[in-house]
Amino acid sequence: MAASDPFHAISDATRRHILEELRRGPKTVTALASGLPISRPAVSQHLKVLLDAALVKVEVSGTKRIYATDDMGFTRLNIWLDQFWKA
Repeated sequence: MAASDPFHAISDATRRHILEELRRGPKTVTALASGLPISRPAVSQHLKVLLDAALVKVEVSGTKRIYATDDMGFTRLNIWLDQFWKA
């Protein structure tokens, strides 16, 4: 399955907020939802978009799913953006 467009993924303010929270460290859906005015299922839907765009990764620990930013996804995005800054 092809990854979703990372630009679409970051176009949403809620997903950008989630990424900013994950930049501070790995978190569960419950921890992410506590700082947002949306439900845990809605947070999970946003995380799915970020996962599909390879901007977030997930680790299963027992019954918890712990989300973190995916450095490789951001590296690919950064490489693409850098082509516009080079002379």
